[in-house]
Amino acid sequence: MLMFVWIPNSLRVKKFNTASKVQECDATGAPQRFSAWLPEIIGTGIKKKAIFNTNFTTMDYIKYWWVALLIFGFLGCFVTINQGFIGVVTMFGKYRRILRPGLNLKIPFLEQINKKVSIQNRSVELEFQAVTVDQANVYFKSMLLYSVINVEEETIKNVAFKFISDKDFMQALIRTVEGSIRAFVATKRQAEVLNVRRDIVENVKEQVDVSLEAWGYHLQDLQINDITFDEAIITSMSKVVASNNLKAAAENEGQALLITKTKAAEAEGNAIKIAAEAERLAAQLRGQGVALFREEVAKGMSQAASEMKQANLDTNVILFSMWVEAIKNFAEYGKGNVIFLDGGSDGMEKTMKQIMAMQQLESKK
Repeated sequence: MLMFVWIPNSLRVKKFNTASKVQECDATGAPQRFSAWLPEIIGTGIKKKAIFNTNFTTMDYIKYWWVALLIFGFLGCFVTINQGFIGVVTMFGKYRRILRPGLNLKIPFLEQINKKVSIQNRSVELEFQAVTVDQANVYFKSMLLYSVINVEEETIKNVAFKFISDKDFMQALIRTVEGSIRAFVATKRQAEVLNVRRDIVENVKEQVDVSLEAWGYHLQDLQINDITFDEAIITSMSKVVASNNLKAAAENEGQALLITKTKAAEAEGNAIKIAAEAERLAAQLRGQGVALFREEVAKGMSQAASEMKQANLDTNVILFSMWVEAIKNFAEYGKGNVIFLDGGSDGMEKTMKQIMAMQQLESKK
């Protein structure tokens, strides 16, 4: 490859030969070519130098600089924005427009891509401490999910220029969420915190969304993954749970015992009722038997009395024999040691009349 250089008249060139002797070449007339002494440079391996002054016109190797400029300018007209991002274009440091995902055109050398804003969902882990109204420390572990509200130009503009950097935005977001949760927990007691998890999330969304919308973002979800307390509080809570379990167990045991006793009493009552019914039936049967016995006795006595009358005998003999048998029965089956009887004739007569009166009453029934 040959390279040509045009040398003006006022230029003096120094050329080094193989013997390291300097010869002056007067550059008059037509342009001199390096090809005249290029073989000498290649053969000797000695680097040749040419010193030019600053008043030359132009050179062949930059003759078409405007072509290169056009090429670079043409290529600079095209810019690609990846899916999930929105490009923010500025001109001379001032916001100009946004670029959608895909191939876009811009003014080369003037318009610049200031920032590529992500419209995808983003998450961040939070770990912080809060204090309840009864001065108990509560430790939270949560996950924050947020994203750009929409892809409108004003929203993207707020996202791009509200904060100096993403780090500053993240710091503001985290501090805002933590402050909202701390303010809510400060109004609750330690025993209530575990039961208001959903209330905490709703309260944070209600308060934080206002600030995030001004920044161009939206809080999609807040997941409170873990709520813990100091070791002493956890131990006391475990004791409370254990005592409540024991209380519930005792109540269940008492109810079970009550049910057992009730069922036993019901069973015993039913047994007594059945026994009483059986006793009533037995007594009824015994009474019927006694009545039949007395009826037969009365029939026998009536028959004996009529026969004794026919034989001209005193019927009191029958009563006397019954009285004697009764005394005999007392002696045999009675549990006492002493029997008091009216041994007089009047007493016997009175007793016999009472017996006869009772028999008459029973016969009328």
